[in-house]
Amino acid sequence: MNTSLNAGRRAQDLEAAQQEVADVLVIGGGVTGAGVALDAASRGLRTVLLEAHDLAFGTSRWSSKLVHGGLRYLAKGDVRLAHESAVERGILMTRTAPHLTRTLPMLFPLHGTAGHFVMSGFRAGNALRVAARTPADVLPPPRRVSRHEAHTLVPGLDTRHLTGGLLSYDGQLVDDAKLVVALARTAAGLGAKIITRAKVLTLHGDGAEAEDTLTGTRFTVRARAVVNATGVWAGTLAPVSLRPSRGSHLVLDAQRAGITGTALTIPVPGERNRYAFLLPQRNGRVYLGLTDEPVDEIPDVPRVPQSDVDFLLDTASRFLHRELTQKDVIGSYAGLRPLLEAEGTTADLSRHHATLKAPNGVITIVGGKLTTYRRMAEDAVDATNITQIPCRTRDIRLVDDAPAPTAPIAPGITEADVLHAIRHEGALTIDDVLDRRTRTGLVPQDRAEAEPAIANLLATAQEPA
Repeated sequence: MNTSLNAGRRAQDLEAAQQEVADVLVIGGGVTGAGVALDAASRGLRTVLLEAHDLAFGTSRWSSKLVHGGLRYLAKGDVRLAHESAVERGILMTRTAPHLTRTLPMLFPLHGTAGHFVMSGFRAGNALRVAARTPADVLPPPRRVSRHEAHTLVPGLDTRHLTGGLLSYDGQLVDDAKLVVALARTAAGLGAKIITRAKVLTLHGDGAEAEDTLTGTRFTVRARAVVNATGVWAGTLAPVSLRPSRGSHLVLDAQRAGITGTALTIPVPGERNRYAFLLPQRNGRVYLGLTDEPVDEIPDVPRVPQSDVDFLLDTASRFLHRELTQKDVIGSYAGLRPLLEAEGTTADLSRHHATLKAPNGVITIVGGKLTTYRRMAEDAVDATNITQIPCRTRDIRLVDDAPAPTAPIAPGITEADVLHAIRHEGALTIDDVLDRRTRTGLVPQDRAEAEPAIANLLATAQEPA
C-alpha cells in the first residue's frame, strides 16, 4: 500500500484521472474533502480528489487544534450534536489517530465560591465521555484543585483572589494540517488519486473542468458522483447560503505567557458560555484564541484584525499575573467557519452539518466542525447512492510514519521533516512545508530562518514516483 504523495505521483494521478470515469470526484482538500476521499476509497470506490491549492490550505489549518467532546453544545441544549462530538473525539483518540492526538488538561480558574455551575457542566461532559466509551485513562474525569495546584499547573496565572480551579480534559491535535495530510495519504494508499494545484472551473453532477495551476493546462475529470467539500467556498460551485465566521488566534511564547502543559480556560467578561483559551503546543508556543465574528469577504488567507488582537490580549490579561501586550504576539492566524445561513449571531448558529444536492446532481457537504469530519464524510458518501457497502472509517488507522529527528534548521523544523514532507506528504513549495506540513511559518522570524534550507532541499531532493 503506497501512501506517499509527491510530485511524481501527482503527475501520474493527474494523467490517470483523465483516462477513466471515477466513481466519486471530491472537490476540496481540507479535512472534510480528505475524509470523503478516504471514506469513498475504503468502500472500494474509484476516487479522485481535486484541490485548488494545497492540502489543508483553507479553514482546516486554522483551527484551535482541539478535538472537543461537545460540552459547548450541551450547554446550549443540543444533546445530539454533543454526543456526536464525544463519539467522534473518542474514535480519533483511541482508534484512528491516537498518534495525532493527545490528552489536554484544561484549567478553569476559580475566584470566591463560584464554580458549581461550571463543574456541573464538566460532569455532564464526563457523562458524554462515558456514553461515548472513551476510557478514563485517555480522558480522566474532572476534579477540583487547590489554589496551589492551580498555580503549579499554570504558572502564569494571577493568584490574587484565586481560590482554586476546576481541572477537566479534552482532546488536542498534534496539528490539524497533519491530520488532513494523513487522511489524504491513507486514502491514496487505498487507491484514491489526490491532485493538488487543480482549480475547478466548472462543476457538474458528472464531473468537472479544471486547470492545472502549475502548467496552466486545462483538463476534464468525469465521475458517477461529485461531492463539493470546499467549506466556505462551497457557494462558488453550488447554490448554498453560508454565513462565514472568523476565528482568530494569536501565537505567543509559552514561557513568557506562563503556560506549560495545561491549557487555561478564560471566561469572556459579560458573556455566558463564551470562553477564550490559552492552548499549549509542543514547540514552545501557545495559541490564544478565539473570536467569533461574522465576515462578508472570503479571502484565500484571512487576516487577524487589530480589534481581534486587542480583544484576545485584554481577555487573557485579566487572568494572568502579567499583562499581555502587542510585543508578546509573535504570530497570528485566522480561519473562516462555513456556518449555514440562519437567524441570530454567528456565535449562535448551529454547528450541525448538512448534505445538500443541487439540481445538477452535485452533492455539497457544509457546516459541521473538524472533530466530526468523519461523520460528515460518511453522510456525503452515503448521499451518492452508488454503493451499498457501509462506512468503514471507524476502524481505519491513519498513516503513521513520522521521520527520525535530525538537527533543526529553525525552531520546530528539521531537515528530516522537510524531506519527509517533500517525498511523502505532497509538499511542492516552501509555503507547503512551512505553513501546512509544519507550523514554523506562523512566526515570521522562524520562517525567514528556515526558507533558505527548504529551498535547497526542494531543489535537490529526489522524489520517488
